Amino acid sequence: MPLSDLLVVELASVLAGPSVGMFFAEHGARVVKVEAPQGDVTRRWHLATEDSADDRPAYFCAVNWGKQSVTLDLTTEAGRDALHRLVATADLVVSSFRPGASARLGADADTLRAVNPRLVVVEVDGYGADDLRTGYDAVIQAEAGFMALNGAADGPPTKMPVALVDVLAAHQLKEAALVALLARERTGEGATVRVSLLGAAVSSLANQAANWLTAGVAPQRMGSAHPNIAPYGTPYPTATGAIVLAVGTDRQFAALVEAVGREDLATDARFVTNAGRVRHRAALDAVLTEALAGQERDALLATLAERGVPAGAVRSVPEVFVQPEAARLVVDDGAGHAAVRTVATEEGRALTPPPRLGADTQAVLAALGLSSAEVDPLAGPGGGP
Repeated sequence: MPLSDLLVVELASVLAGPSVGMFFAEHGARVVKVEAPQGDVTRRWHLATEDSADDRPAYFCAVNWGKQSVTLDLTTEAGRDALHRLVATADLVVSSFRPGASARLGADADTLRAVNPRLVVVEVDGYGADDLRTGYDAVIQAEAGFMALNGAADGPPTKMPVALVDVLAAHQLKEAALVALLARERTGEGATVRVSLLGAAVSSLANQAANWLTAGVAPQRMGSAHPNIAPYGTPYPTATGAIVLAVGTDRQFAALVEAVGREDLATDARFVTNAGRVRHRAALDAVLTEALAGQERDALLATLAERGVPAGAVRSVPEVFVQPEAARLVVDDGAGHAAVRTVATEEGRALTPPPRLGADTQAVLAALGLSSAEVDPLAGPGGGP
């Protein structure tokens, strides 16, 4: 595997930082997840139907495959010393402490890079190094404009059902880590890179930000519709299930209406161009709703695919994993723990199941030269990621 010679130390919890750790594990790196004695908080985020005694609930399983778990009480000198021994041999540290907390625990980038100058440290926080607020995905969705944009036009601001800000921040952290590791190969020097959830979210507003910054148009909630393109994103019912269209060109629109027997719409002055379709969105939705209502979904999707019209079925999550392309991304330990890979490549390496809390403490620290008598007190009642 391309990164099999790397040691990654994960000082992160919840989703953004741990998904970076899992990304490196999927590429062959050895990943040691250092947890406080009470563990990553997501070990306690159980669904109502899950066994609360299991410290590997579904949420924790989402991004913690392929790792070892070490528990350290970083409020103690011995715990900090053990961390520094581990970091001395590491290539990358992934950290998600609240600003200020890492320094108190001897886990800030300056301290760790003093131990190991070749170390790359990537840090994620909520709002940036100068803002001490705790950042959680739902709050950042609100602060960054996502909730104001999401939902029906006549409905309230709505949180997205996936922790998308965490996912976006994780991608930026991965990119930053890979760039810094590449630079280290050329210069021999480590680096510190910081990403905030707010910054990752704002930088992901993309065309919605440009609509405001360039055109002076404040984006509004539009349900599933797209402000710049039509028909794009709106679900349309068919006789056997809903579909979504993503028509980006006039040629695609002409192919769509021909496929549903409404060739006349291709020459309708209101709909000939994308600009016209956007201006006459309500009329377009009405005629497409009528034209699609009697169609058989799968047959229609096959026809549209043949004609190069982007379209897909609206599927439930269980239906998603019936598809071979989705099923191959699943990792499963055969004992009730499963998730999807963070890397959607053709061939994924085998991954060990998410670790139980502290399962590897003895082995990892013994390899660093600590005796059993020295290891036992380290996982005390104090702090950590």
